[in-house]
Amino acid sequence: MGSPDFALPTLEVLYQHFNVVGVVTQPDRPAGRGKRLRPPDVKVMAEALGLPVIQPKSLKDPTALEILENWNPDVIVVAAFGQILRDNVLTLPKFGCVNVHASLLPRWRGAAPIQSAILYDDVTGVTIMKMDKGLDTGQILSQDAVSIPMDMTAGELSDRLAQLGAGLLVKTLPLYFNGEIIPQPQEDEKATYAPKLNKSDGQLEFSQPADFLTRKVRAFNPWPGTYQFFDCTRLKVYQAHVEGSESLKHGGRYVVDGLPAWGTVRGLLVLDEVQMEGKSRVSGEAFLNGAKNWIDEEEDVK
Repeated sequence: MGSPDFALPTLEVLYQHFNVVGVVTQPDRPAGRGKRLRPPDVKVMAEALGLPVIQPKSLKDPTALEILENWNPDVIVVAAFGQILRDNVLTLPKFGCVNVHASLLPRWRGAAPIQSAILYDDVTGVTIMKMDKGLDTGQILSQDAVSIPMDMTAGELSDRLAQLGAGLLVKTLPLYFNGEIIPQPQEDEKATYAPKLNKSDGQLEFSQPADFLTRKVRAFNPWPGTYQFFDCTRLKVYQAHVEGSESLKHGGRYVVDGLPAWGTVRGLLVLDEVQMEGKSRVSGEAFLNGAKNWIDEEEDVK
């Protein structure tokens, strides 16, 4: 059970090492400017591999449950599926439902563990977990940790964790099936939560330090993206770095070594790559060449 590209390495290794009896993924969704129906990435791979695929709107659908029962799986592997599994699914396989989760549980339970790890941590990883009714509260089978490079975006970290999780899964499942791994309960008192993100969460707040805002730029790339407004138009920020540590006018506009910058409570947020709404993505230098009113009278070139 999976939907986006994060789940593809998991499906691939399962196909290579086990007998995959079926794939469950989300329904096709409208996407792009034309709003044409687009299949989930997992559906595309499953069909290319010749695997049976179902796309129920909800696993409450009796037909979907009947198909699952007919497939009679020993285990259900879940990776970024996007639907809640209820008791009738969790208890269906002999070995239960096993989840590939992109954090070191119990840290960052929830929908946005990768973004939260970039925002607040220097190390993250993957957890193979036996699922229960709670939100990422199931018993841990195995974990693997990696450091987060200071220039890595959420998209890049997602790709890395997807591969790491798939590799760990294929090592873990045989040991779990043979009883060589005893599932371990999570330390609930150490749990943190990573709620689902909205587009509005990407707005940059200059009352926060510039070093945190650079993390946010990386954490929200590619989605939901980060932005602020310039000349009443949304200015998307794709890459940025920090200069200095002094407290400056919040949102004051500056120029640093030929690049646009915003003042924050601590340091300057220097814009390396941006995009004005309705225009092309450009370097900070190219943007500044066309933004003649970037500097106000009160602000400085540094």
